[in-house]
Amino acid sequence: MSEASVAVHADADLLAQAVAARLVVRLLDAQADRGRASVVLTGGRIAAAVYRAVGELPARHAVDWSRVDVWWGDERFLPAGDPDRNETQARAALLDALPLDPARVHPMPAADGPDGGDVEAAAARYAAELAEAARAGHGALPHFDVLLLGVGEDGHVASVFPDHPVREDSRPVSAVRDSPKPPPMRTTLTLPTINSAEEVWLVAGGADKAPAVGSALAGTGSGQLPAAMVQGVSRTLWLLDRAAAADVPPRLRHLA
Repeated sequence: MSEASVAVHADADLLAQAVAARLVVRLLDAQADRGRASVVLTGGRIAAAVYRAVGELPARHAVDWSRVDVWWGDERFLPAGDPDRNETQARAALLDALPLDPARVHPMPAADGPDGGDVEAAAARYAAELAEAARAGHGALPHFDVLLLGVGEDGHVASVFPDHPVREDSRPVSAVRDSPKPPPMRTTLTLPTINSAEEVWLVAGGADKAPAVGSALAGTGSGQLPAAMVQGVSRTLWLLDRAAAADVPPRLRHLA
């Protein structure tokens, strides 16, 4: 597993633009290496800003979007199209404007989907979709070139919360019935699945994220904070604005 590196940007707008540029380059590199690319999306205000910034980059046209697989790290278990779903946010901000292959876009099941209100069945369905996609690569999980994560004020990532049983779940996908943040029911990739990604990028902006970010990077939250338990196979990258980086140990900071 990789050691974490940190890049600090002046403000949230520059952070979003920088992450967008990095993402396009990462997808291009993956397609140059493997002929295809795979990204795992997250939700939140910074994520939405990143997706909008990708849509504004001229370099986006260099990506063969028909050969990009799109997955999600977690999802609110709400009806399809609900504005609080991460899928809805990503489609509105970027995905609907890209020439993606619909068969390669993999949203997590909605509460009005084939499993109805059974969130456990919905999680199992997504795990089965991951397993089916993995067969082409002869692994237990599909290859993820880059997996994006937001960081909560409490140090959660995806829908893996501190002191919650999901943190210890070894299945590929877990159902969450009692999320500390609304809505209470969600589906999420578990930490082992997150840590299978080639690169994991943790993106955080704002002073409200500073205590959790600082604790995770200093190692003081390693036994509690899910954000401190995340590691990509080849790279773990924290992408922050100055406000979110306020409590990061100086030795770890790199001004971008």
